[in-house]
Amino acid sequence: MDHEPTISQDVSAKPAKRRGLGRDVVVASICGGVVALMVGASYAAVPFYNWFCRATGFNGTTQVATSAPATGPIARKISVRFDSNVAPGLPWKFEPEQSEIEVNIGQVATIFYTVTNQAARTTAGQAAYNVAPLTVGSYFQKINCFCFTEQTMAPGEKREMPVVFYVDPSIADDHENDGLSTITLSYTFYPVKDPVVKPLASGERDKRKGNL
Repeated sequence: MDHEPTISQDVSAKPAKRRGLGRDVVVASICGGVVALMVGASYAAVPFYNWFCRATGFNGTTQVATSAPATGPIARKISVRFDSNVAPGLPWKFEPEQSEIEVNIGQVATIFYTVTNQAARTTAGQAAYNVAPLTVGSYFQKINCFCFTEQTMAPGEKREMPVVFYVDPSIADDHENDGLSTITLSYTFYPVKDPVVKPLASGERDKRKGNL
């Protein structure tokens, strides 16, 4: 008796295909997670870097103090030079009133920078700063500084901006700085593309009208 031909069926084909799809989904999910993590890390890197620099003085970042040092000035003196720069796109004249002063280490000093908006329109900028040599950033303490806030200048406005600082007496215990005689404090003003517009009080508005 002739037997009718039978057609063999590969019962494993569909499950294998499903397993392949499952692996693709897992791989895609992992890749997506890695991309999201990298994007998140890139946004977090900037504030973390800024915090790290402020905490350690890395890359010449100065420190922030709230008062004079508890130990007071010591006999050793040091010269502090002042540098100023303006980035392209900001029509400001920016310079220190003194190019250099000599202070006792631990002595609180105040110097002024002047800035003039040379444009016929209101402009805004914000300063970045560092000190050189870069290794002394952790010892340069600023009590007051204009670099932490956005500066908005009216057309032709000229302004004096103070910097109150001292060099921490603990630098004398750092023997790598035994031969240090000069520190340079440098500022660079960068343009602010979208400045925060502050509403004028009624008195200021009337005063400006009277000056026109």
